[in-house]
Amino acid sequence: MLGSSATAQDEVPSLTIPAFCGYSYPDPSAAKRDRKTGAVKKCDGELHFYFESATPGQVKVEIERLPKTLAAAIEISVGPHPGNNPARAKGKLAANDETTWMGTFGLHLPGTHKLIIKSIDGTPLIGIKAIVLSGSPANAVTVERRNASSVHLWYDVPKANVNDIEWFYCELTPKTDPLWTYYMATGWHRGYFGMQVNSKTERRVIFSVWDSGNEAVDRKKVKAEDLVQLIKKGDDVHAGGFGNEGTGGHSHLVHDWKLGDTIRFLVRAQPDDEHTTYTGWFSHVHGDSKSQQPDPWQLVASFKAPRDGKHLHGLYSFSENFSGRNGDRDRQADYGNVWLRTKDGEWLAVRGAKFTHDGHGKLRSDRRGGVRDGRFFLQHGNFATRTMRRNSKLTLPGKSGRPPADTPK
Repeated sequence: MLGSSATAQDEVPSLTIPAFCGYSYPDPSAAKRDRKTGAVKKCDGELHFYFESATPGQVKVEIERLPKTLAAAIEISVGPHPGNNPARAKGKLAANDETTWMGTFGLHLPGTHKLIIKSIDGTPLIGIKAIVLSGSPANAVTVERRNASSVHLWYDVPKANVNDIEWFYCELTPKTDPLWTYYMATGWHRGYFGMQVNSKTERRVIFSVWDSGNEAVDRKKVKAEDLVQLIKKGDDVHAGGFGNEGTGGHSHLVHDWKLGDTIRFLVRAQPDDEHTTYTGWFSHVHGDSKSQQPDPWQLVASFKAPRDGKHLHGLYSFSENFSGRNGDRDRQADYGNVWLRTKDGEWLAVRGAKFTHDGHGKLRSDRRGGVRDGRFFLQHGNFATRTMRRNSKLTLPGKSGRPPADTPK
């Protein structure tokens, strides 16, 4: 977790972390934040902060509060993350006292540390404006974006086949399932297809295709000739439109996948003059994918995309934390047995990929990709130190698996 640089004040390094950077626990939606002041006006529960120190040493912790805030009794704990037995200090925040020294804590190891604030009597935290760290040089994210950075796998395609990939197949196995996670398996230049945790009670399989044009927000502004058209959809599938990330045709099926299951994803591109029809199917493997038979293919949707006429390009997978409330949770999934089929019917095994991350990954180092058990994986969040350079190459060892023998007609 790397972020804004530390500053010097009287030759003692100092770092101010606005309170709205903290994560509320146990309810990630409990804190009421103020973007103008950077404060948390109220939090039912604890606030968790993360910072990184390059060397062992000591850190002095002060709490800044909003003016005219009532007195409160709180506890601070500071310790290595991940780790146990943090150091603790209790103190009273006097009424109208805008800065309170809470204690000096030893940082016995370099790396990431967690700082927790909670009230002693269980009442809500009120008017916390910032945490000020001084002493050992420290870094932290100091902008109000609490998402984990998004991470991607860009798959290698042979140059001879780059313009004639008709089918794209990937098996995805989630290893963790925090709220507001989107594990995307088969993405391409015009759309994306994957599985999502929407709430404590709802999970989805999502297939979407972008409209033409440059409208980023409002689909009502897209010209009729640039709109993606729904051709067909599967049973119980909801289909409509989307905006705010470009615009396009959206479809999803509420589907109760679980940890340890594997979902097979398959996309087909069928060009027709200046249009291309994109179709997505999925198949559920309950439990270990090596020992269980997959369910039959299930259609999600088929969309006709204008101003296209191409096969599949820019093939990739990603993992995303789409709500900025719980980027302190670990997310990881395996992406395996990736295959491409050309328009002439030849299956090509994908054995190489490139790892990338979004711009938020410049502030946070808790993101990586890799290879394990013959599959690619992506992991991000939780503020564990596991930096991987952007554009790192990944290669699968050994023999490939097998392409699907049961592709739908």
